[in-house]
Amino acid sequence: MPEFFFYPLGDSRIHVRSWGTGRSLLLCFHGYGESAASFGFLGEAIGMDYTVLAIDLPYHGWTEWKGGRYFRPEELVTLIDRIVADWPGLDSGWWLMGYSMGGRVALSLVEKIPERIAGMLLLAPDGLTTNPWYWLATQTGPGNRLFRRTMRHPGWFFFFLRLGHFFRLVNPSVVKFTRRYIDNELVREQLYTRWTFMRAFRPDIARVQALLLARKTAVRLIYGRFDRIIRWKRGERFCEALEPYSELILLPAGHQLLQPRWLDVFLSVLTPRPKP
Repeated sequence: MPEFFFYPLGDSRIHVRSWGTGRSLLLCFHGYGESAASFGFLGEAIGMDYTVLAIDLPYHGWTEWKGGRYFRPEELVTLIDRIVADWPGLDSGWWLMGYSMGGRVALSLVEKIPERIAGMLLLAPDGLTTNPWYWLATQTGPGNRLFRRTMRHPGWFFFFLRLGHFFRLVNPSVVKFTRRYIDNELVREQLYTRWTFMRAFRPDIARVQALLLARKTAVRLIYGRFDRIIRWKRGERFCEALEPYSELILLPAGHQLLQPRWLDVFLSVLTPRPKP
């Protein structure tokens, strides 16, 4: 059974779930709109080998965020230090697991604490390339104001979305994914808040690759072959720069990868190897 903890971070309370009692540490970061609970099926399966710690990011799950204008990687490192201090006896090298938005969080941690990371398992990770619309909406003042106005008055956006779909310029799965997140007022407000508050997590991929190579860190990327949201070709280029310490795995799936049906694949990556 999972255990539940809250850790203070300024005026906020960060919710953390844990599974297992193993000496190896697996830090998990969920995707957009999900929570630490998403890793429950995995934590219960590997609890003999790992201590699994999953963090609810700001405005997700049970975390009560009352911090500043945005969440910063430095704050996450401080939080992780506090959490890990409560688990003495863990091995020094940690594994990071991140799904979608959580992949961007994990990549950002490489820049801050590369010496602590023994390996990474990333599922359709965001952050390997810069989306110009995301950059405009979160990294510039005018773009952020336009983003906020659009979330409050999305009529013009829906018009162009329908137009793009009609002329087959926008993939139907992208249309479905977009409507899922902006089809009602509450969800649009959550989208604006969550994107804006996570804007400091923007990893420098060239630097991340250099750090991973220098430390010979194991990197495993898993993608859905039919994913139209985050395409596997992004991961292919990333892995090529990290050979021979990287591997890309393609599953017959779309974007929703954090599911029990793929448990055997995750276990094959995370099963501890005998030390030479």
